Amino acid sequence: MMILKKMDPQAASTIKSILQKLNINNPRVWIDLEKQTVEAQEDDYSVDDLLEAAGTLTPERGKELLKEVGQSREEWNA
Repeated sequence: MMILKKMDPQAASTIKSILQKLNINNPRVWIDLEKQTVEAQEDDYSVDDLLEAAGTLTPERGKELLKEVGQSREEWNA
């Protein structure tokens, strides 16, 4: 279950600054402190973005993405 917490503007600005240093400029992100990862929501991915991200995927996430691509292809071909 997700719990939504409102941040004060200073905290949001500080986190945004930290993410920008990591070259993450997306308006929506998911931060997993346990896995020490940041997942950025973005509408359009370029090939370069995907190739860059490929080196940072865990094997589990790679399997999930392959499954999602397979399901999308099935939907497109239906």
